[in-house]
Amino acid sequence: MSAVAVHHVADGPADAPVLLLSGSLGSTLAMWEPQLRALTDRFRVVRYDHRGHGGSPVPPGPYDIADLASDALALLDRLGVQRAHVCGLSLGGMVGQWLAIHAPGRVDRLAVLCSSARLGPESGYAERAALVRAEGTRAIAEAVVGRWLTPAYATAHPEVVGELRAMVAATPPEGYAACCEALAHMDLEPGLGRVRAPTLVVAGAQDPSLPAAHGEAIAARIPGARFALLDPAAHLASLERAEAVNELLLDHLAHPTPPPPQEAR
Repeated sequence: MSAVAVHHVADGPADAPVLLLSGSLGSTLAMWEPQLRALTDRFRVVRYDHRGHGGSPVPPGPYDIADLASDALALLDRLGVQRAHVCGLSLGGMVGQWLAIHAPGRVDRLAVLCSSARLGPESGYAERAALVRAEGTRAIAEAVVGRWLTPAYATAHPEVVGELRAMVAATPPEGYAACCEALAHMDLEPGLGRVRAPTLVVAGAQDPSLPAAHGEAIAARIPGARFALLDPAAHLASLERAEAVNELLLDHLAHPTPPPPQEAR
């Protein structure tokens, strides 16, 4: 499937290093608003909606992770960006891993938040896709957001819960379902040993969607990767633990990236 022109927003100085933010299944680029104030002083922050989400086109499925990553590469091409830092959460973290494996020259530093390298058909995403095609995304919005936040945070911030449920419910059913199918068939583990981008992996201690073991497995396979566990935090750690995530990102992205090794001649 060819790349689609995804909807995006860019903030921060036009001449600053580019940081590409890739979001979770069922989200829009609005999910990254808790990061903007901290990151836009130092970076040109580019947020975008995955295909089938938000303001982006909704091509018919099925999709795979390579399709979603090709959209991100096409966006960088349209913006004239040869190399960027990439930070992704959940589905976005899977896109980031694919880019670091298959387009290493385009990724400076990588941050993978609350994500996985392999879920498998038994994960239930195929069944979720069928439910969404039959009943729409409103049918799963409450359950999805229930996994995004810890119960304590959700109880204390009912207005945030309402906004997130509305975000999920507004996602086009075909786009959501086709991305579910991409998750079910994804296997990035064999390529992780080839990642050379300095990598930060973050997990939430109370994440019921992708428990911390998924992040630990990613960090164990990427040479030199750093792993950080946030406690408390559920799946949408970038919102619930925004200050901690922002500090981790700023520290990770502040260091100069070593040049790639020269090939033997």
